[in-house]
Amino acid sequence: MLRKISIAVLLVVFATTSLGTVAKEKKGESTPASSKSTTKSDGKNKAKTKTKTKTKTNAKANDSAKGKVAQSTPPGILFRHALSGESAATLVGLVTRYNEENKGVPIVLQHISMTDNLRFLPHIALLEQNESSKFFDTLPRMVPLFKVMADASEKFDATSFYPVIADVVDDSKGKIQALPLAQSIPVLFYNKDALRKAGADPDTPPKTWLDLQVMAGKLYDAGYTCPYASSNTQWVHIENLATQQNAPLINSERGKSKLAVNGLIEVKHIALLSSWYKSRYFHYFGRGREADEKFVSGECSMLTSDSALYAQLSRDKKFNVGVAALPYYDDVYGATPGRVLPDGAVLRVVAGKKPAEYKRVANFVSFLLRSDVQKEWVKATGYLPMTPDAVDALVAEGVEPEVLRKVSASLANKTLVSAARPKMFLGMDRFHAILGEELEAVWADKKPAKEALDNAVIRGNAVLRPAPK
Repeated sequence: MLRKISIAVLLVVFATTSLGTVAKEKKGESTPASSKSTTKSDGKNKAKTKTKTKTKTNAKANDSAKGKVAQSTPPGILFRHALSGESAATLVGLVTRYNEENKGVPIVLQHISMTDNLRFLPHIALLEQNESSKFFDTLPRMVPLFKVMADASEKFDATSFYPVIADVVDDSKGKIQALPLAQSIPVLFYNKDALRKAGADPDTPPKTWLDLQVMAGKLYDAGYTCPYASSNTQWVHIENLATQQNAPLINSERGKSKLAVNGLIEVKHIALLSSWYKSRYFHYFGRGREADEKFVSGECSMLTSDSALYAQLSRDKKFNVGVAALPYYDDVYGATPGRVLPDGAVLRVVAGKKPAEYKRVANFVSFLLRSDVQKEWVKATGYLPMTPDAVDALVAEGVEPEVLRKVSASLANKTLVSAARPKMFLGMDRFHAILGEELEAVWADKKPAKEALDNAVIRGNAVLRPAPK
């Protein structure tokens, strides 16, 4: 029987369902055939002049379609994002659908790669916790989502979200700060073909970190130069490690709260990874999702990353892919393998806009929460459903009820909500950057695990501050 953590991953299997033809946002996309110059020659100079004029016109049209911002922006609610592939195409389709169903001020998508001026702030943005500088070149204020919805008199109930999903975006009082639109859980992907060639059973993936070490050794001995890699290193190997092993990320002592990521379990794990790095079992490609492509291409045989990657893997089908629960330590008292921290991009509302614009934002959020919209989004992207209504919609469409029942039970299980997620503090994004720097010093063999994590705690405590009550 599958463990609870692996049950949620099954949901991404449904991401292969086709959504039909949707216009994708691609840099350098050509203009429609109908807008190309069709001027017939009635004199070479005249034709050239007309062609140049049309080329300039088409270039401007392209920039507008992609949401390019220079001196001005199209009237509407600006929605900045960094999605690509099927996720971006699905978002385009949903925004188009909303604009068709709701006449008035439109939602205008803007891909971050097509933004000339990052400081020209959008109304809403789909971004991850550490991406404020990347998205805005500054740290703008955000408006809590629950307030935006209340001011617009839009129905919005925090209890309608799955507890495990709400835990990502609510504050210490249970108030929803952002929309958890693109959430995933950390999982282990593995190349079944590679495991088979290395003499391992492809249907018996590693359950513990020591199991993974044994598997990495077999792959390396079989000639695989990158047995294991990881994306989102801080999230997988510190935050979820702590959560699985029932260890806090922050401790309160004598009325003061301090980071606690330099405990015995964290030091043990980072030291183990360091030994793998030196042995060429573990390869590091960056703090973000750089390792994903190394696994997708077949260069690396095992990968820890977010579950939504399975949507891409199932479409590419370059090799047989296995998905397993995130490994854990079975020799640690109180270990809870099923308790992990969903994470990913959330939809945030930027401060400083007009009340009428926030009212339109609230209406758009209500649209995104509709069960039929969530159903389409989850099937195409592999992200986790936000509410039970989305699962009910999938069941009604014929998706296997037993699988979805288990998915729902896992996301609704309040015991899987982790107390490790710090909500009383601001500055966690800065701490994540610090932690990334210290871990890179370990991989470079400049610091031992304990010194790096001790430094991360000292530096992190200096940037954390209590959240306003």
